[in-house]
Amino acid sequence: MREDELATRVVEHFRAAFDDVEIHLEEPYDHYGNRGVADIYVRVRTPEPVDYLIELKADAAIRHATGANEILRQYRRMERYFYKDDEHDIRPKLARDGPGVHVFLLFAPTKRCVEHVHEHHALYESVDPEAVVEDVSASRKVAFLTNLDRAGDGELGFASVNGEVPFDSPAFADAIPADSRLATAMDDASG
Repeated sequence: MREDELATRVVEHFRAAFDDVEIHLEEPYDHYGNRGVADIYVRVRTPEPVDYLIELKADAAIRHATGANEILRQYRRMERYFYKDDEHDIRPKLARDGPGVHVFLLFAPTKRCVEHVHEHHALYESVDPEAVVEDVSASRKVAFLTNLDRAGDGELGFASVNGEVPFDSPAFADAIPADSRLATAMDDASG
């Protein structure tokens, strides 16, 4: 599975799930030499603006990365510098209910990605789900994408590895839909 396939599903999901949505692919940022690209930058209005910064990882990215530290460094750089770029802004709003920014590191539901996350699950689990970005409450999610086939209906899902349920736990395995790509990848990786 390639990152462009994942990006297509994420775009389909946001278009189906929200009426007022702006979607930007490969959105660059640059803050005094701290350059990077958010794979997908989404702003929805609910009615206040809520942003989604999304870093996607599929097999090729896992294969070419020097390790989990490199992937986490790229993910954290996006969180740290995206809103410091003059092109992007987010401000605290009194009327906002919940986080104003969601920062996602999303893995493909493939055997290679499952093996990678399994090998480095302690690092990925250590990402604190709660954050503050530019004085705006934020959430961080490191997860596998699920329900890819229902993305066009706005039902894309996530199996979070940095939430309350540890990756190697029976509860995590039980939360994965039995007939999903992620369930197959988990079986292939353990077999």
